[in-house]
Amino acid sequence: MSFSSRATLRSAGPIVQAAFRLVTGFLFACHGAASLFGVLGGAHGGGTVPTLQWPGWWAAVIELVGGTLVALGLFTRTAAVVCSGSMAYAYFSVHQSNALFPIENGGEPAVMFCWTFLLIACLGPGAYATETLLF
Repeated sequence: MSFSSRATLRSAGPIVQAAFRLVTGFLFACHGAASLFGVLGGAHGGGTVPTLQWPGWWAAVIELVGGTLVALGLFTRTAAVVCSGSMAYAYFSVHQSNALFPIENGGEPAVMFCWTFLLIACLGPGAYATETLLF
C-alpha cells in the first residue's frame, strides 16, 4: 500500500467511524421501535412487547433511546455502554442456555451488538457527533 493510500485511509477514519456509529445506532433503534410500536415487522415477527414487562419492554426502551443517542452522537460513550450491557444480559439470560456458541443458540445479533457498542464506547463518537457540537 502506498503512502498516499495510507494517508487517505487514515484521514477517512473519523468519517467512517461516524458512519459506523450512525448505522449501528439506527439499526439498534429500529429494534426498539419494532418491539415498542409494532412497526418494521413488530416484536418477534409481529405485535409489541407488553408494557413494563421484564426484560422485553425495558430492553426495547434501551434499544430505542440508546440507539437514537448513539446514532445522534449524544452522550455516546454512556449510551453505548448501556446498550452493550443490555446485549450482554440478553445473550447470557436468553441465548446462552440453549447452546454454547452463538451460531447454535441464535445469539449472534446480541453478541455483535454487544461488542460493537463496546467498541463505540471505547473509541468515542467520531466526527459529526452532536455532543462535539454542543460541548
